[in-house]
Amino acid sequence: MARVRQERAEITRQAILDGAATAFDRSGFDGTSLSDVVKHAGVTKGALYFHFPSKEALARTLMDEQFQVAADVPAIEDPGLQTVIDLTHQMAYGLRTNVRVRAGIRLVIEFGSFTNPDPTPYNTWIDTAHGCLTPAQERGDVLPSLDVHDLSTFLVGSFTGIQVTSHVRTGREDLHTRITDLWNFLLPGIVPAPRIPLFDPTGSPECRTELGLQPLTTT
Repeated sequence: MARVRQERAEITRQAILDGAATAFDRSGFDGTSLSDVVKHAGVTKGALYFHFPSKEALARTLMDEQFQVAADVPAIEDPGLQTVIDLTHQMAYGLRTNVRVRAGIRLVIEFGSFTNPDPTPYNTWIDTAHGCLTPAQERGDVLPSLDVHDLSTFLVGSFTGIQVTSHVRTGREDLHTRITDLWNFLLPGIVPAPRIPLFDPTGSPECRTELGLQPLTTT
C-alpha cells in the first residue's frame, strides 16, 4: 500500500513539474503564478504545496534538470571534442521537443542575467565542457596553445546566444543548423588541421540516430 502511495505521489509531482514547465515556458518566472501552475498541472494547491513549498522551489527543480543533459558524460570511456559537439545537439533537441527543457533554460537565463544573477548553471555547463575538452587537448585534438577553460566558457556563451536568437527568429526550427554552423566556423580555429575530419559538426552518427536527426547537407 505504501508503494502505491509513493507511486501516486511521484505521478502528482511529475504532473506539477509539467504544469510549471508549461507556465514558465509561456510567461517566465515573474509572469507565472502558482494558480497558473495548478491550472496547467490539474492538481490542487494543497498537492502543489505538499511537493514544493514555493514557486522558487519549482523553478530551481526545473533548472537543476538541465544538468542531466551531461549526466552520462562520466560514464563515457573517452570523452572528448565530439562529446561536446553531441551535447550541444542533444540540448538543442531538448529545447525543440521538451517543454521542461525549454522552461529550465528560460529560467536559467532569467535567473542568471540581471537581478541577483546566479552563475551556477553556466558554471556547471562550463565544467562539463572542460571535463571533455581537457583530455581532447591531451591527445592532440585541441590546439595546445588554447586555454581549455576559456574555450569552454566561450562555447557555453555561444550556445546560449545562438539558441535565444534561433528562438526569436524561427521558434528554434533552425537550431541544429545554427549549432552546426557554430562548429563549422569554430573547428578550424581550435583543432589541428589534419584532425578536423575526425569530428562531425552535425553530431556523431550515434547522436543523430538517438535524436532521429538526418545529417545536414551543405547547399
